[in-house]
Amino acid sequence: MTSEHFDEDIGAIAALAEPTRRDLYAYIAEQPEPVGRDQAAAALDLPRHTVKFHLDKLVDEGLLSVHYRRLTGLNGPGAGRPSKLYSRSDREVELTLPERDYRLAADILASAIETNSTTGATMRDAARAAARSVGEAAAPRGEHGGENKTESLMSTLCARGYEPRLEERRITLVNCPFHQLAQEHTELVCTMNLDLLDALLQQGNSEFTARLDPQDRRCCVVIDR
Repeated sequence: MTSEHFDEDIGAIAALAEPTRRDLYAYIAEQPEPVGRDQAAAALDLPRHTVKFHLDKLVDEGLLSVHYRRLTGLNGPGAGRPSKLYSRSDREVELTLPERDYRLAADILASAIETNSTTGATMRDAARAAARSVGEAAAPRGEHGGENKTESLMSTLCARGYEPRLEERRITLVNCPFHQLAQEHTELVCTMNLDLLDALLQQGNSEFTARLDPQDRRCCVVIDR
């Protein structure tokens, strides 16, 4: 698995595996205003130096944001140095094994609903058009870092969570990023997935083509040379 955000998400989740750090994160997330070290230490009955260490670790992982503000309410000379305060950051961490991308499916379907309401296009046609737009945007653009077109395509598919395997003249997609949705809404989701991958291949001027070939334990789409 080589998703571009996988290592970062693992690091963030691992940071929360430590019980004290997890309690600090939960406490700060519950507060309506940014929290200082002394307040957090008193609330959790922890030494201040312990709180400082764990809070800064959470900042390093992007889970907390830092703010500076004078808690005395005074300004000017003699008001003292601003205190370092912490609040929950806007970063979202989501990790699934095997990798899934239900957010992408939701974006495609939301776009389809908007198109349907403004143009009158059928939901199916609108979903297919939205999927193709995503595929075109995700397509590899020429050669990157010495990669040829096939290597660039494989890298792109890896980044999207498909776990591609090149076997002679075929790329098999071991993982389906939309697995659960595809189980429950097979025709809609598999067609959407096919359109996404077909557009990706066409936009990238690939020598491969995508087609439906549903089989157990892999994506419903295969890519042939």
